[in-house]
Amino acid sequence: MLKTLRLVPIVVAIAASASAQSVTFTKDVAPILQRSCQSCHRPGQMAPMSLLTYQDVRPWARAIKQRVMDRTMPPWGIDPHIGLQSFKNDPTLREDEVEKLVKWVDAGAPMGTAADMPKAREFDDSDRWHIGKPDIIVTSPKHVVPAEASDWWGSYYVNTGLTEDRYIKAIESKPGNTAVVHHLLTYAVDAEMGDSNGDDSNGDAGEFLNEFAVGKNGDLFPEGSGRLLKAGSKIKFDFHYHSVGKEMTDQSQLGIVLYPKGYAPKHVVYSKQLGQPTEPLDIPGGSTYVRSDGYTRFNKPGKLTAFQPHMHTRGKRQCIELIYPDNKTEQINCADWSFNWHIVAVYSDDVAPIYPAGTVLHVISWHDNSANKANPDARNWVGSGQRTIDEMGFAWITWYDLTDEEYKTEFDARKATGAKRTTNTAPGLQPQ
Repeated sequence: MLKTLRLVPIVVAIAASASAQSVTFTKDVAPILQRSCQSCHRPGQMAPMSLLTYQDVRPWARAIKQRVMDRTMPPWGIDPHIGLQSFKNDPTLREDEVEKLVKWVDAGAPMGTAADMPKAREFDDSDRWHIGKPDIIVTSPKHVVPAEASDWWGSYYVNTGLTEDRYIKAIESKPGNTAVVHHLLTYAVDAEMGDSNGDDSNGDAGEFLNEFAVGKNGDLFPEGSGRLLKAGSKIKFDFHYHSVGKEMTDQSQLGIVLYPKGYAPKHVVYSKQLGQPTEPLDIPGGSTYVRSDGYTRFNKPGKLTAFQPHMHTRGKRQCIELIYPDNKTEQINCADWSFNWHIVAVYSDDVAPIYPAGTVLHVISWHDNSANKANPDARNWVGSGQRTIDEMGFAWITWYDLTDEEYKTEFDARKATGAKRTTNTAPGLQPQ
């Protein structure tokens, strides 16, 4: 009896400690989901399920644990062990947040007390856009995609209504129906012209503005840089539609955030498909890690502000590196690829790669056509092409040019700080 009495305080203390350390939905999990998940995981958005309430989340607890442990959610792709790691829009969870989610699931996903539940996050119209509330929204005409038909590439032209020249600070293309829009490119043009079939390097396409592909966010330009939109411009919507077995209608939009009237940024920013493969892609059926390489030379000094890989369903991984005029090479980033998430990674201003004139961008892509990957029929050979079942292997790069003096000034300033630009380099050249 005496032994039993002596154990009571210890048991109570252990129970109190366990209660204090327990992880619950209302106290610990809901704040993480509000900040990092609910923008997409709510009714009317691209994610397949809502994560607004405990009742929404509970059936998906084990799937959430797996996705956060393997770092596929929130979607990002940038390899955290190679190259630059400072981005303006990195959505990845901190280690302590991942640990909380895992503990919560392992404990049976308890709800907790209602008093601990944070106030529901409120969403307004600007939350439909990654760039914030646009100053201008241009809407394409309605397009009917038949239930069964060949892929359709074509263009629509819509007036902006702009009466004076303005500079663009941020821009985003948003499809009306993601089920049938494979991709959408937008251009500023003075007059109607032919279709460019999704090739932004086509000189007759117009002034390239922005791209949408599945899961893509918008383009946010660094302060002091932008893209000119002239008075009286038309927006050229270049679409690639594909049928999905049911007749559907799309009406897409282009959202634009403008700098104040009369403001001219110091630098004009560009976004282009760079590092196109030097040879047509040749991916045999059942093959794994087929590599392609592409190169683009910069004729002026400049600064890279954003990077987004681009491949199709067989895409596995992509790395970019800079080859300097003295033949030294620097690994910039590697990213694992998912066709469901075309994410633009925007570099922090203080680490965004700068380079001298004559620097070459090297884009390295790997493709996996094996049965182990969720691909179309892995027995089929795959080559280069515009269709979803074809393949690509370039990078969307956003940058602006610098003068020789600007480049030297920034190079000297970075050298003086002694900041380490990247982590290790060699592992990025091997698929993982």
